[in-house]
Amino acid sequence: MSAPKVLQFSHAPVHSHCFSADRKTLAITKDTNVELYDLSGAKPRLITVLTDHDKTVTAVDISIHGRIVTCSQDRNAIVWEPLSDGSYKPTLVLLRINRAATCVRWSPNGYKFAVGSGARVIAVCYFEQENDWWISKHIKKPIRSTILSIDWHPNNVLIASGSSDGHARVFSGYIKGIDSKPEPSYWGEKLPFNTLCGDFVSSNGGWIHDVAFSPSGDVLGFVSHDSSLTVVYPGGADQPPRSILSVPTSFLPFTSCIFKDESTVIAAGHNCHPVVFEGDESNWTQSYSIDDPESNKTTDDGETTALNMFKQLDLKGTVTSKTASSLKTIHQNTITELRPYSESSGVITKFSSSGIDGRIVIFSA
Repeated sequence: MSAPKVLQFSHAPVHSHCFSADRKTLAITKDTNVELYDLSGAKPRLITVLTDHDKTVTAVDISIHGRIVTCSQDRNAIVWEPLSDGSYKPTLVLLRINRAATCVRWSPNGYKFAVGSGARVIAVCYFEQENDWWISKHIKKPIRSTILSIDWHPNNVLIASGSSDGHARVFSGYIKGIDSKPEPSYWGEKLPFNTLCGDFVSSNGGWIHDVAFSPSGDVLGFVSHDSSLTVVYPGGADQPPRSILSVPTSFLPFTSCIFKDESTVIAAGHNCHPVVFEGDESNWTQSYSIDDPESNKTTDDGETTALNMFKQLDLKGTVTSKTASSLKTIHQNTITELRPYSESSGVITKFSSSGIDGRIVIFSA
């Protein structure tokens, strides 16, 4: 297993990050802006800063075509179209929401995206050729609280959402004229827009911080504020789930999760390092930790060591070899988001993480 790659562009919190399909461009949120970096050279190079939001940017995503979508607490979403000269053209999206936009995700084919919000709706957005703008349709019922996370099914139609009422739900985001008719699946056969295909509750009713479909789309996983991972195996149209398995842990709450493959989930959050779960339809268990603080001797890099040295000289007049405030993990604060980075034969081989400490880390799965 190769050593993790650490990128740090500032010490400001990174709430969301995303790599382009070719992994040459990295987008990170920074306060009210989004910074784009070119990673094709020996050192990261700042390409541009996307500055059209006037409140904190909550999420960013890049489609397979290179379009960037951002959403913010200013209740707006913006699509940034790459131009031939390397710049980006912003287009405001008609979200029609009256509360902050909290999360955003492109569909796998890049023709739609979904925006979660504090307005208790999911805005499914698509480009209308006739009027040359991005418009939205709202998924409303039975949502009764803020949407905290979103993930798309591989068929580009189904949307999973996690919300602060403790529910993980699966909806149809079918748009006539944009989507082809989806094949029947465990989630249902007839899927008109706003169809509720599944509604699941965390074991102790905690906020659902993140949701994720497995690579096939036949399994749903979600992490909640009770520090548990729940895995759902749907049973088919109008049928109860074949299995719902919850794995309690002794960790602080997880904030993000992804499927490595059909039988492996990676989660991370307030414990500042990724945790791996494995299982099948009959049982899921916590397997091991990546960047485990129990086995790490030290994580001080040159920047942290130098900073601590000057702090100690200023405060104490002496320098000690280690400070009590340094964690034995690469991330020195909460991990905010996990993203797949590379895969082989449908199995994720590397994934990336962003954190409150301002770091982007690429781990081997």
